[in-house]
Amino acid sequence: MSLALFDLDNTLIGGDSDLLWGQYLAEHGYVDAPSHEREHKRFYDEYLAGTVDIHAFLRFQLRELAENPFETVNRWRSNFIREKIEPIVLPKAQRLLDEHRAQGHILVIITATNRFITEPIAKVFGVRHLIASEPEMINGQYTGRILGTPPFAEGKVTCLNEWLEHQGLDFADSWFYSDSHNDLPLLKRVTHPVAVDPDDSLAAEALKRGWMTISLR
Repeated sequence: MSLALFDLDNTLIGGDSDLLWGQYLAEHGYVDAPSHEREHKRFYDEYLAGTVDIHAFLRFQLRELAENPFETVNRWRSNFIREKIEPIVLPKAQRLLDEHRAQGHILVIITATNRFITEPIAKVFGVRHLIASEPEMINGQYTGRILGTPPFAEGKVTCLNEWLEHQGLDFADSWFYSDSHNDLPLLKRVTHPVAVDPDDSLAAEALKRGWMTISLR
């Protein structure tokens, strides 16, 4: 069975859902806007540079989930998807997913962004399988901690291997679509790596290796 893997942020959607979540919280007064936006921008700049401490970022990102009731953050998320995500869903991305779906490929979104944010986005695209950073929940309340290995950089390979073992699948015939140099470890593992509107580092690597480069914008 062929596997079609997709990064989410700046690949299937025309923006970064982590960054947009922070902007949404700030715009609606759910966090202290200046300090939250400043800290979020620092982490995002580090992500772009490939130097981010993913565990530190996830602790920052999950703080609001831990400090507010589950019903409250769920309401925020529903509005966030409508306000920030639905307008940046890329039609070409949906068509690409449909092309793989028509060929009987197993579709998987694999992203370092946490499942709380990304699960409803996967549903927008009609993708059943999602590998994401997993927020811990105890007694119906998020704790602010992450479970297991975040699927970031080499962690994407680790998480995917665990998922494949659980599913009884392998890398035998696989695509991976991504915009980011942070995803090079997984891009190097699949049989069909594809750079999607890539950052400069990934664009250079794709050119050197002869990988396909496409735009979904």
